Order: sequence, then C-alpha cells, then structure tokens
Amino acid sequence: MPHRSDARTGALQWAGLAVLALPTVLLGLDLTVLHLALPSLAEDLRPSAVQQLWIVDAYGFLIAGFLVTMGTLGDRIGRRRLLTVGGTAFVAASLLAAYAPSPEALIAARAALGIAGATLMPSTLALIGTLFPDPHRRALAIGLWATFFAGGMAAGPLVGGVLLERFWWGSAFLLAVPVICAMLVLAPLLLPEDRAPNAGRIDLVSVGLSLGALLPAVYAVKKAAESGPVPEVIAAVGAGAVVATVFVRRQRRLDDPLLDVALFGDRAFSVALAVMLVCLAGVGGTMLLTTQYLQLVEELSPTAAGLWFGPPALAMALSSVGAPLLARRVRPGFVVAGTLAVSSGGYVLLGTAGADGGPVPVVAAFSLAYLGLGAVAALGTDLVVGTAPPEKAGSASALSETVQELGLSAGIALVGSLAAAVYGSRMGADALAGLPPETAHAAAQGLPGALSVADELPAGVLNRAEEAFMAGLNTAGWTGAAVVLALAATAAVALRGVGGDAGGRP
Repeated sequence: MPHRSDARTGALQWAGLAVLALPTVLLGLDLTVLHLALPSLAEDLRPSAVQQLWIVDAYGFLIAGFLVTMGTLGDRIGRRRLLTVGGTAFVAASLLAAYAPSPEALIAARAALGIAGATLMPSTLALIGTLFPDPHRRALAIGLWATFFAGGMAAGPLVGGVLLERFWWGSAFLLAVPVICAMLVLAPLLLPEDRAPNAGRIDLVSVGLSLGALLPAVYAVKKAAESGPVPEVIAAVGAGAVVATVFVRRQRRLDDPLLDVALFGDRAFSVALAVMLVCLAGVGGTMLLTTQYLQLVEELSPTAAGLWFGPPALAMALSSVGAPLLARRVRPGFVVAGTLAVSSGGYVLLGTAGADGGPVPVVAAFSLAYLGLGAVAALGTDLVVGTAPPEKAGSASALSETVQELGLSAGIALVGSLAAAVYGSRMGADALAGLPPETAHAAAQGLPGALSVADELPAGVLNRAEEAFMAGLNTAGWTGAAVVLALAATAAVALRGVGGDAGGRP
C-alpha cells in the first residue's frame, strides 16, 4: 500500500502535468485554427498575397528560430519563470493579433506570438522532466504531453469552425487568453522552479548565429513547398549551412555554450532526433494531402473535415500513452520499430486509395500514420530529454521541438512537391490543349487551381485533374511506406541497446 506522502507527491505531479497541458493544447490549436480564419481575415484586412504568406509563416519562422535560445534561457533563469513570462507575452500578442487593424500589424503580432510560443514548449517539456524524475512516470507523462498537443491540433478545425460561425476572425486568437490566464494562476502553486546550477550568461553572438542557421532552413523548406528547388531555396540552404558551421565551432569553444553540441555524442539522443525528424516529415506531408483530399475530392466543409481527423487523433493518443507502458516490458527501440512497421501499412493503404472509395480508406491510412507518430513523439522525446543531463533539460527539449518544427515543414515541402510533380506529369499539354491560357495555367497548378476554374473546364479535364491528384497521393503513400519501413529497421538496430529503466540510457 503506498505511503500517504507518496500518494500526495504523485497527486501533485499529475496536477502539475495538467497545468502544463494548458499551453500544450493551446499551441496545438494554434497550428490549425488560423487556416479556417484566413478567408474572413483576408476579406476584412485585404492583405496582399505576400502578406497572407507572412501572416501564416511569421509564427512558424520565429518559433523555430527562437526555440534553442529560449530552451537555454530557461536553463539559466528558471523554467517556470520563463513559462510564466512567455505566457504573459503570448496573451499580450494574442490580443494584438485579435484586434489588428492592418495586415502589417497582424504580421508583427504573429511574429511576437512565435517568439512567445518558443518559450512555452521547451519549458513544458523540461518541467515534465523535473516533475517526474522516475523514468517510467516521466515516459508516461511525455506520452500524455504528446496526446495533449495532438488533441489540440485535431480540435483546431472544429473549434475554429464554431467560433467563426458566431464571431469574427480575431476570436481565434482570443482562445489564448483564458487558457494562459489559468496557467499563470496555477503555475506558482503546482509547478516547481528549476534552473541549471552555476549557469553562465547567454552569449548574444550565439543567439544571432542560431537564428542565422535556423531561419534560412525554415524558409527554404517552406519556399520549396511553394516553388520547388528554385535558386532562392538553394541559396537559403547554403547560407544556413555556412552559419550553422560557424555556430557549432563557436559552441565548442565557449565555456557556457548556447547549445551543448556534446549532446549529439550520445547515440540514443542523435538517433531519436533523426527518427522524429523523418517520421514528422512523413506525417506533415500526409496531413496536407489528407486535408486536401477531404475538402477537394470528398467536398467536405472544414468542420466536417475536422471531424474526420478524430480517429487519427485517437490513434495517436492510444500509441503515445500505450507506447511508454509497453516500453516498461519491451525495449523502447523495439516498440518504436514495431509501431513504425504497423504505421507503414497506413502508407500502403494510402498508396492504394481511390477517389471513389470514400473517406474511410484515406482516414484509416492517416490514422495508422499518426499511430506511428504517437510512439515516436512519446518515446523519442523521452529519450532526448532522458539522455540529457538535468542542467541541459531546456536545451535538449528545445532541440526536440526544433526538429519537430523542421520535420513538419520539410514534410509539407518534400511530400507536397512529390505529389505536385506527379500531378504535373499527368496533366500534360494534351490534357489542357484548347483551353484559354489563364484557365490552363490554373488547372496545371494543382487540383485547387483546377477547381477554382471548374466552370471553364470540360468535365473530362476536371476528372483528369482529380485522377492526377489521386496519383500524387498514391505515389506519396508508396514512398512513405518504403521510408517508414527503413526508419523502423533503423530504430530497431540503432536503439536496440537502449533500456527503459535508466532514463533512456543503455
């Protein structure tokens, strides 16, 4: 029978996790809720095409660029303090975004949201490591953390649809106010303060170099998703690589580096990051295609399409909670490998899906893909956090979040480009012959473009556009199946010596 003090400690731990769930769910919501608000936002503020892109991308650029800096800052000034300061800034930026009078003001507010958001995710992960020193409980807590985030992403379209039916587009940003205010009240009561002992000062040169390395990389993958490997993309990759090399060399010389590159010397740490990167790339691209399929092929409303994302969210919740429990009996690397092998079946199902099969096969395929992500997000994140020294918890958590942000962006770029290339090859000049140039150009860009000029297209051309989209979806599915199977084999071999009883250490 557990001692009363042990039971009290356990209750306080789980109550603290509930507090950390608040910003986690919110950040998941923010990833998907804005897309539904864009049409009414565009009608009200009249942003240009470039401004619309910056309204969407400013948040992602800044959150990715500042994750490493904020994770290390939390190690130095205290993770709870950074969480509360960042939460306050997030509320202020949300209010500015909700009532932005112009596109320029909204872009600035979204950038401020990105910087504030970069304080929240690594702080929540690092505090989970502090709250749950026991490896078993920590693994389960991180699994629940991943579930909160996935649940927020899945709920975004539904919540956004309900809000936009009753209120104006700014209401999507006001979701943050009650959520973060509740966190600010409860955090001092239920969360411990924790910081690295004898932490040095933040090296501002390293902060600038980290931004110079990460921002071009994020820009490159987002630009590649729109335009392919144009010279702009190649130049951004090259510039980011040069600055990243300078950054790494500087970190090796500093007594108090912004990022301890020695962390990558641990095989479990490095492999877990790589597995998360590739897995998230697959899921990010597949989510894009699944969303397009539901709205463009099945012609579902955003709210109805959001409801179909319920089963994938449930699959991820089951695996993100179940994988840490299974890892108590089976080595984590084998759990990850087995789940990814099952997940590859989802990509096979995506490779065989047809336009006349209804939404069930495609949603089932994405559910299996999400199943693999749940195990990878839970166990991979636990390996990253668990293998890092306690004084580097914020930095390690930030690296995990940075990899996830880059993985999602890269997946949209790579998988989207692959599907677009297949679509373009199927919609050749013969399919568009005889059409007005503007109409032909729109139809050649993709199924959304073809549907935008549907009234000007013969029925045969529109059917061919749908078939071309499905061919791209199928090709992405078969490619994903091969990559995920290879990833499963890599995890089984590279992580076979990692045990579940030592905080991720062999």
